[in-house]
Amino acid sequence: MSHAFPLLRKTIDLPSNSDTLLPMTAAAHPDRKALARIGTAVRERLATHPRVRRMPEDRAEIYAIADFLPATACAHLMAMIDAVACPSNLVDNALWPNYRTSYSGDINEADACVRDLEARLTALTGIASACGESAQGQRYQCGQYFDEHCDWFDTSAGYWPDERRCGGQRSWTAMVYLNSVDEGGMTDFTRVALTVPPCAGTLLLWNNALPDGTPNPWTMHAARPVVRGVKYVVTKWFRTRTWQ
Repeated sequence: MSHAFPLLRKTIDLPSNSDTLLPMTAAAHPDRKALARIGTAVRERLATHPRVRRMPEDRAEIYAIADFLPATACAHLMAMIDAVACPSNLVDNALWPNYRTSYSGDINEADACVRDLEARLTALTGIASACGESAQGQRYQCGQYFDEHCDWFDTSAGYWPDERRCGGQRSWTAMVYLNSVDEGGMTDFTRVALTVPPCAGTLLLWNNALPDGTPNPWTMHAARPVVRGVKYVVTKWFRTRTWQ
């Protein structure tokens, strides 16, 4: 039986032509077949897990598990984030000033709590831990946010050759809320009108690709401003190949 956690839906106006949301064609995506294969394997694995809840949205594969991490692990990871947090950056930060105002930093992969988190994610998804980027912690203080964005890489951008050598396209995103927030700080999947408020220990997991392996525009999302309190999350992005 799935555990309960908050879920909100709202109405937004979407473009009449969904093709305008697609950043590239299938032919332009070098990791398309690998992404399709990974997507199928993870999808089938999650379907057998008794605690995994799929969000009610057909256009994007978004899942959640309540109480994925215990309170002691969440507290430990929050302290680790405080120790490394610096102003967050974007791959093209100069073009998008004030688009992301949070603090973030990679947390020590040798830490026992971080190793346990990675082992839990590998057991859940079946994706080898070697394909995962370093776990990144993010802290949002009052008023801080991250505007609408995607986690997949634009293969026409100047940064792509480096990312391709580092492990290729991102396949799945795993994000754990480490604490509940007094007000605000929701994760909005902006193109499908799905909102998930912070709930301590809850894992959000989504496939950044469509079933055919092309980028899924419906996974665009935003971290809304914290109104009261502080928000902590830890995020793990998985690549199509070994991450270096």
